[in-house]
Amino acid sequence: MQFDGKVTIVTGGASGIGAASARNFARRGAKVAVADLDIEGARRVADEIGGMAAGCDVGKEAAINELVAQVETQLGPVDIFFSNAGIASGGTPLATDLEVWQQQWDVNLMAHVYATRAVLPGMLERGSGYLINTASMAGILTTHGNLPYAVSKHAVVGFAEWMSITYHDKGVHTSLLAPLGVRTPMLGDTDSAFARNVAGPIKEPEEVAEMVALAVEEERFLILTDEIAQTWMNFKNIDLERWLKGMRRMQANMEAANQQ
Repeated sequence: MQFDGKVTIVTGGASGIGAASARNFARRGAKVAVADLDIEGARRVADEIGGMAAGCDVGKEAAINELVAQVETQLGPVDIFFSNAGIASGGTPLATDLEVWQQQWDVNLMAHVYATRAVLPGMLERGSGYLINTASMAGILTTHGNLPYAVSKHAVVGFAEWMSITYHDKGVHTSLLAPLGVRTPMLGDTDSAFARNVAGPIKEPEEVAEMVALAVEEERFLILTDEIAQTWMNFKNIDLERWLKGMRRMQANMEAANQQ
């Protein structure tokens, strides 16, 4: 799908990958709605690209429905919905409150479900549409130190795969973004033990945004941000027991680094 003239929503658009993608899509001619809980940040990006801004708590279905209604009123039917917003609070199963688990589930997974429920009927009626789901390599492999994040991102991967299988031949296509480390507020300190031992090669948001745009234009499902990600996926698929041992060693290294 080409972006020129397409009505596009980007959630988590006030910063990081979302902001970079909003700028990238606008340069390609898209009519971009920048949505974020940080409405002032969304307005700054929207003003920069000549788009519209909207405040939105993506973890609430009513907020997503209101967002889509606003965009369709101002810009027209939604052609592309980039469900990019996410959070990464949490830790171990014993130390993380159930309220944090629910928040992770609502924002990291259900936001994708809500967006799909809001735009899919129109896309199917028109026989054309595009859904972009941001997961993480945490959703294909796992992540150290944050169980709710890993679990919710695994669910996003399963959701995107199912959508692609079920609706691709009906004209509604899906891309899954599974980045390694990206220099965003979520990653935080790029010199942390996590960033140095687990996150892989750190990419800039603008690099990732270009990868996303190219994948949509090519109508390609999986978007990896570094070749090493495919290597790690292959290791897991070929010999799961060996991969688990390696991940345990990485966990031990990270814990040792944090104690220094």
